[in-house]
Order: sequence, then C-alpha cells, then structure tokens
Amino acid sequence: METEGVRTDRLGLLLSQFDQAREMAQVRLTGLGDEEYLWEPTPDCWSIRRRGEAATPRAFGPGEWVLDLGKADIPASEYAEVARQAAGGMTVAKIADDWSVSVERVEQILAHIGTPEPDTTPITTIAWRLGHLHFHFAGGWEWTFGERRQEPKTLVDFTPSAAVALERFWALIDRWRDDVAALTDEQLDMVGFSQYPYASDPDDPYIAVLSGTNLEFIHHMAEIALLRDLWRASVTTPR
Repeated sequence: METEGVRTDRLGLLLSQFDQAREMAQVRLTGLGDEEYLWEPTPDCWSIRRRGEAATPRAFGPGEWVLDLGKADIPASEYAEVARQAAGGMTVAKIADDWSVSVERVEQILAHIGTPEPDTTPITTIAWRLGHLHFHFAGGWEWTFGERRQEPKTLVDFTPSAAVALERFWALIDRWRDDVAALTDEQLDMVGFSQYPYASDPDDPYIAVLSGTNLEFIHHMAEIALLRDLWRASVTTPR
C-alpha cells in the first residue's frame, strides 16, 4: 500500500525507518579513524582486543581479535522484556536459556517490585558497539536467510581497522536489507521464520523480530554518534 509514493504497509514502514536510520548512521560514521574507533574514554571499557589480551571472561571471535563479553546477566533495562516474555507464555527455563542465566536469576527479576536498580554495564568503545551490531546482523542473516547452521560467534572476523570494519559491516547490511525487502506477508507473520539462537527469534513472528532489529540498530548507532562527539571534544579541548 502506498500513499503519495510512501509505503504504509507493515514492511514498508519498517524498511523506511531502517533506511533513514542507516542514512544518518553512515553520515555520522564518515571519517572514522582507527584511534577514535578504539578509543577507551574510561578505565575498564569493553572493546575488541587481541586474543589473550581480552579483559572479559567470555570474549569471542574466530580470528586474532576478539570482542569483549562479560559474565552472562540480564541488565535492569531488560527487566520489562523478561516480564513480556513470561506474559507471552515463555517458561522460566526457556527465558533463562534465552538469556544464558540461571532459572533463579529469572525468578529474581520476575519477582522484582518497584524501579529497577541502575545498570552497571561497562562503557564500550565504538569498535565494540560496531562489532556487536555486526555480530547480531551476521547471525540474524545466517539463521534467517542463510543455511542456519554456522555458530554466530564465528561469523565476524573482528578487526582493529575502522575502514575495514565499516566496509564489511555495510556490505552485510546491504545483503540483509535486500532479503528483508523481499519478504512476503506470510513470512512476516511466521513464528520461527528466524532461528537465530541468541534471542527470542524462534518464538516470535518475524515482524516482531524486524522491529527489534531496527531498535537495536538505532540505539547502538546513537551511542556511537555520542562517542564520536565526546572524542571530538576530547581532542579539541585544551588540556
């Protein structure tokens, strides 16, 4: 459906939202250099690091460089999502498996009353945020449009080069976007059309997965834009 050249169907709206977010992100990422890409604005940041130098216990990647990943937990910002999963019929055991935490941790969150405590997640570098997005889009594509067999944590060869990382990332985004644009209404409504194992994709209609994917892209790109602003301020402010 179109209104004066603008698509108003479900898929059209999500694609338009994504395309606008992508356009803004590409502008904001123009000129990203290696030093800024790897800049750690505070101590104890998460980033990409050489294998053997990772600062976290679950860092992963198939090559020389790995992406920091700490102990599995559910941040306070996701408590509402856990409640929605439970309300939607997911068992506590399935939610625990979905988040890679214990059943006891899920029960603790579901029993939480009042305002969630502040998150204590670490600050992450531009390299980490871009790598995180790349990893999830690569896994999402493989387990939706690909062969649905390759372990997502082996799909992205993380790199200390900003230019290489961006070239690889936008190529993946192009492929993912082309396949999404070809989806039918039946596929959008299909529960489990995506079998991506590190989210609730197998239990959700794909239209809901797409909505969440847009949100993931938008909020991480906004964080990257802010880090670029802070970097520019740090290198131009007299010390």
